[in-house]
Amino acid sequence: MSHNVSYDVSSIRKDFPILGQYVHNKPLVYLDNAATTQKPQQVIDRIHQIYTKENSNIHRGVHYLSNKLTEEYENARETVRSFINARHSHEVVFTNGTTHSINAVAYSFGEKYIAEGDEIIITELEHHANIVPWQVLAERKQARLKVVPINDQGEILLDAFQRMISPKTKIVAVSHISNSLGTINDVEKIIETAHQHNIPVLLDGAQSIQHQEVDVQQLDCDFYVFSGHKVYGPNGSGVLYGKEKWLEEMPPYQTGGEMIQKVTFAGTTYNELPFKFEAGTPNYVGAIGTAEALKYIREKGIRAIAGHEEDLLHYATAQMGEIPDITIYGTSNRKISVLSFLIKGIHHYDTGMVLDKMGIAVRTGHHCTEPLMNHFGIEGTVRASFAMYNTRDEIDRLRDALIKVKQMFS
Repeated sequence: MSHNVSYDVSSIRKDFPILGQYVHNKPLVYLDNAATTQKPQQVIDRIHQIYTKENSNIHRGVHYLSNKLTEEYENARETVRSFINARHSHEVVFTNGTTHSINAVAYSFGEKYIAEGDEIIITELEHHANIVPWQVLAERKQARLKVVPINDQGEILLDAFQRMISPKTKIVAVSHISNSLGTINDVEKIIETAHQHNIPVLLDGAQSIQHQEVDVQQLDCDFYVFSGHKVYGPNGSGVLYGKEKWLEEMPPYQTGGEMIQKVTFAGTTYNELPFKFEAGTPNYVGAIGTAEALKYIREKGIRAIAGHEEDLLHYATAQMGEIPDITIYGTSNRKISVLSFLIKGIHHYDTGMVLDKMGIAVRTGHHCTEPLMNHFGIEGTVRASFAMYNTRDEIDRLRDALIKVKQMFS
């Protein structure tokens, strides 16, 4: 178990019912947390409670259930605000996930601020969700997409970034933490540099919100986005944080109910923040479930979780280092609990299939980061990603299983 004595991983594991099952007659070892995290009983119970006792459409009702759930929904917004330390709760917009949030900014910000010949900066290690919306925007507006290269440790080259900035640069979009390599990017430096030129920065926080403290005011990012399902909450729920100044000026991304103030056939006026960006019936169950997950993390302590996960990463890296012919991709000194690797001469898919037969769930492939894989000249990797409920024993099982994989294919 973790060497963080105050951190009781066995009691945390009891909160996650799915972890107690067997797969192929082996106890499940779930190491696919960067793709999605499992849900604690507290979150499951909260969702169950809504559907059995409270369910009603929010904001538009005069009756008891509608008023009650409207209040819970707005309380969830306040929970998120407090968790990321945003200045105002109306800077928190509920979306259906990171991808939706990035698309909303790319479309809405792009509509207002990007013109022909303007430049958008991203990096070589972005997830496709933080590449394609900007590509589409660049095509739509005849703008230019610039890509900051990385080194072979998987770190963004900040000198190259500084050289890329020009008077035409209108926005920078970068992942806080790489989903494929686990690199914690030096976003503080990126934001500081961009702001010296009055350029706003969007942070893709899909892989940071669950692993470390996030303070959007301290970071001073202009936008921060994340998904509920990667932070122990339900799927189909996410957050777009934007500084009030930007959200006030940006046009709505989708239109319909709730985001309007007044509709006539002569014209329509839009609702105030954050409702301007929440068209239609929102996923109120997802939003409340995500807030419940954030409360769970707060109760366990994000610093304690980070310490436990760091222990797992160091332990796993050492265990892997003892197996010959394994190459780890992403070797920055600043990274979170992700191990992306290949065994020489064995296809990542074959490794993943055999691990599955031993009850071990990992992710194989390009992890929605094809340009990053091209950088390393590979098709994909095996990715083991650790969360608050994983243990050293599970890493031992992964190590033993990988030794067996090598024997089978030798």
